[in-house]
Amino acid sequence: MLEGVLFFPVTPFTAAGDVDLDALHRHVSAGADAGPGGVFVACGTGEFHALDHEEFAAVTRTAVDAVGGRVPVYAGAGGALGLARRFARTAAEAGADGLLLMPPYLVESPAAGLVAYTRAVGRETDLPLIVYNRANARFDEQSAAEVAQLPTVVGFKDGTGDLDLVARIVPAVRDALSASGKSFQFFNGMPTAEASQLAYRALGVELYSSAAFAFAPDISLAFHRAVEEGDQPRIDALQRAFFHPLVRLRQRVPGYAVGLVKAGVTLAGVEAGPVRPPLTSLTEPEIEELAGVIAAGRAVLAG
Repeated sequence: MLEGVLFFPVTPFTAAGDVDLDALHRHVSAGADAGPGGVFVACGTGEFHALDHEEFAAVTRTAVDAVGGRVPVYAGAGGALGLARRFARTAAEAGADGLLLMPPYLVESPAAGLVAYTRAVGRETDLPLIVYNRANARFDEQSAAEVAQLPTVVGFKDGTGDLDLVARIVPAVRDALSASGKSFQFFNGMPTAEASQLAYRALGVELYSSAAFAFAPDISLAFHRAVEEGDQPRIDALQRAFFHPLVRLRQRVPGYAVGLVKAGVTLAGVEAGPVRPPLTSLTEPEIEELAGVIAAGRAVLAG
């Protein structure tokens, strides 16, 4: 079972657009040193959508090596069914400890189809699998409960922000699993999840993916401690100074959820390079703005 802050590394690219495995190793190793509860490589922040199969394999192997068994390493899998199954097998061969199932490619998916998709990918390996509820992969109560009962599915991550639906899915899944006693976890997968975590926590969703951990683990961990300890003044101060400004910057351009994190990683000392098209990178003034947001967050910690 996972616990603590979940680290989603970026995939660094060189100026020529190639994967920079040396930079990735430094990035993941430093993140693992900071003390996350798990590492999720080649997922949304890691530009899973932009990696070919060989790159995905190399990125996963590099992350597994950098972590060195300190915490579990999950890798992304998704897209067209054939590719999702192949990525799942490759992640297992590369030494990953689990999978985060990204949405299928393009098509609008009925709930029954999503269950079949999850079942097909889950059959490829014995790795524990977390289902990602977002974009064109939106589960309802019945389908969420159904996939939760699949042998390898161990978690449900929400990236829709539909709290009304999440409030119904959580008890539906718990009811479906009550007789078996199966361990199961729920995750807040919203971009800049800290901004919504108090609302998710009230629904029984205690885990979340922290984009900020990739470039400001000290701020990310301080916020997590404040939530765990119920330190509302510290929560409010970090929200005002850091997380809310981060959200406003992230929302400025579609795809900045990734570009912002890559810029932050570069500011933190590991050259992350550009994002791959169709995403775009932050402008120089926006990078300066991000540096100011980070400094304001650290000022709260110092104060």
